[in-house]
Amino acid sequence: MAEGTVTFFAEKLSNLILQEASVFGEVEGQIKLLRDELKWMRLFLRDADSKGVYEERVKLWVNQIRSATHEAEDVIDEFILNMDHRKRRLNTLKFLPTCVGMVDKLPFIHELDSRVKDINAKIGAIMANRSKYGLEDLTASSSSTADQAVSHKERRAPVVEESDVVGIDDGAKKVKQMLMKEETVGRSVASIFGMGGLGKTTLAKKVYNQRDVHGHFDCKAWVYVSQEFRAREILLAIALQVMSLSDEEKKEMGEDELGKKLCGYLGEKKYLVVMDDVWSSEVWTRLQPRFPDQAKDGSIVLITTRNKEIALHATYSEEFIYELRHMNDDESWQLFLKKAFRGTGTTTPTLTTELKELGKKIVTKCKGLPLAIVVLSGLLSTKEKTKQSWEKVLASIEWHLDQGPDSCMRILALSYNDLPYYLKSCFLYCGIFPEDFEINVWQLIKLWMAEGFIQRRGKERLEDIAEDYMHELIHRSLIQVADRRLDGRVKSCRMHDLLRDLAVKQAKDANFFEVHENMDSTFPISIRRLVINQNLINHDISQCLHNSSSRLRSLVSFSGSTIGKKSWGSLREHIKLLMVLNLSEEEVGGHVLPGDIGQLIHLKFLCIKGYGSHVKLPSSIDRLVNLQSLDLGTNDCNIPHSIWKLKKLRHLECPFGKVSSQSQINECVNDYLGVEQLTNLQTLALKGGSWLEGDGLGKLTQLRILKLSNCSISYLKTEFFESIAKLTVLEILCETPTLRDHLMGTLQVEAHS
Repeated sequence: MAEGTVTFFAEKLSNLILQEASVFGEVEGQIKLLRDELKWMRLFLRDADSKGVYEERVKLWVNQIRSATHEAEDVIDEFILNMDHRKRRLNTLKFLPTCVGMVDKLPFIHELDSRVKDINAKIGAIMANRSKYGLEDLTASSSSTADQAVSHKERRAPVVEESDVVGIDDGAKKVKQMLMKEETVGRSVASIFGMGGLGKTTLAKKVYNQRDVHGHFDCKAWVYVSQEFRAREILLAIALQVMSLSDEEKKEMGEDELGKKLCGYLGEKKYLVVMDDVWSSEVWTRLQPRFPDQAKDGSIVLITTRNKEIALHATYSEEFIYELRHMNDDESWQLFLKKAFRGTGTTTPTLTTELKELGKKIVTKCKGLPLAIVVLSGLLSTKEKTKQSWEKVLASIEWHLDQGPDSCMRILALSYNDLPYYLKSCFLYCGIFPEDFEINVWQLIKLWMAEGFIQRRGKERLEDIAEDYMHELIHRSLIQVADRRLDGRVKSCRMHDLLRDLAVKQAKDANFFEVHENMDSTFPISIRRLVINQNLINHDISQCLHNSSSRLRSLVSFSGSTIGKKSWGSLREHIKLLMVLNLSEEEVGGHVLPGDIGQLIHLKFLCIKGYGSHVKLPSSIDRLVNLQSLDLGTNDCNIPHSIWKLKKLRHLECPFGKVSSQSQINECVNDYLGVEQLTNLQTLALKGGSWLEGDGLGKLTQLRILKLSNCSISYLKTEFFESIAKLTVLEILCETPTLRDHLMGTLQVEAHS
């Protein structure tokens, strides 16, 4: 996670140096030095991030880097905020000479110079600590002895035993059919995929060890691949199970020579090779030539993986892919009883009504994940079979899941640790949503973008890149598809409760976000992102930050908590660097956003979804120059015409929003403002109005979604339809009955002309 923090800020700093060179002035040298230090730090963080789980010194070092990066980001953003305030103050005093403006700027420049120098010195000391405290070896090559020990320990973590998996027979039957399909010519490939802890290895082992499967093949081999893929070791492990090698061959043969020898041997056999726990498509790409296509008919390679993308890459047909399902409620309960009461001589214990209810709640928490059930029921098997004892386990279930190297959470964390830095942030961010929440994918993508998680790839749209990120998380079984659109694209997704628990824990450790579950929570001194999932009843959000020095970057609420005028006042100091403000299901106090919301110049995402009430946006909205997404849901809202100044706006989603007309006097004094100035706009949902007049709409060449409501026929003139015709990348056009009738009439006239 620290790698992501540093990378995102380094990129932001590089962009600022290009865009704001005149603002930084004489401090530019220190800013560039900071940027260069960040780039160096990133090189050491990739391994250090994962090793910090096992080594306290590395964990402390990584946390110090993260803290210094956050401090640097705050210093830079506060300076930009101060410069914005200064600029607006001077604009009201236009009669002052230029020299006065320069003098006014000097204190801010000097303060920035001093603070950045301090940060650079701090970063230098942190980097020096690598040598001083012997961290260089710990953060060195992933092939180190210590790392091998950790890797070995994790990949040999206890899997679900066959006898523990209730209902495994159905899956075994289907996998067995794939392996023993008679009509296959030459060598084929089959895959079992599913999230960690479902029992993929258990299922494959059950089929692999069956007597008739053993007799069906001339030879067979089983190898564990895991995250640390070493081709020669894999080939050697297979060779030792199917053929004889001399001690010299075992020691001296390289990957290529060993691969050719194995390929020659398998070419004359009907073989079965199982490659368990494949984490990368590269594994199959590199090893495929070693498994001859022209072997005896019926030869097959079976792959188990958490990633569907890997299964699709290796397997020729989806007919040979088996997706492991979660256990149903009855199967989960039977497994729970079996493990929780092992050693008692019975698998059908007599439970009191209270214990049965508690047990069902615990099993429900596992959501059909066999490994989670085994871990939790194993824990309960050591406890007294009393209501008080089980209540304690239920109350602290998240804590218990995180105990010990053999815990379910540690095994689930393997999937998280395998993610590249940019996906780690995206995965953790899914944890901000309440448990069992159906996450709107479009909303999630916009949030990822606002947070700066999406890395540019040439000329690709950020939204398309973000959608790729989401699909990769789905393929890795870290999030699940909840619903699809008519065109097959993912409409909404869910996060397994245990994976959300993992995300929340990792986020807390990395100071990524804090979830406020109740008013008794103790918050750390500094919070970057605050999430409120429960109604605070008689409290308001500002009280969550009492006695905190936080510089919030995101405030996300899914509760019914209120933000009144007093709240805004007390929140001002904490939210002045805010990038994301999401008030879903909120009752906005007075339904009027405060006039000083325009001071949140770093804001990129603003969402207010309530109960169909009326929202009035202040004229200061035009100061939100970094705003990318404005979503007011189904609220009726008044939008000032100055909204057209926000040139970075990509998504304007206010289907019941009415934009005010610009007066002639204002146009003369401040120049004309129109929709055509929002050239980055991808989504536009508004009430029809005077903004539709002229050909401005046709200049939004990036527009993909256009939703118009209450569109008066007076605006549906020739220029409007000519503008629609120019929107060549438009994918969705939602119209009112008036517009639809007019469109149909126009088409009929053209058809007869």
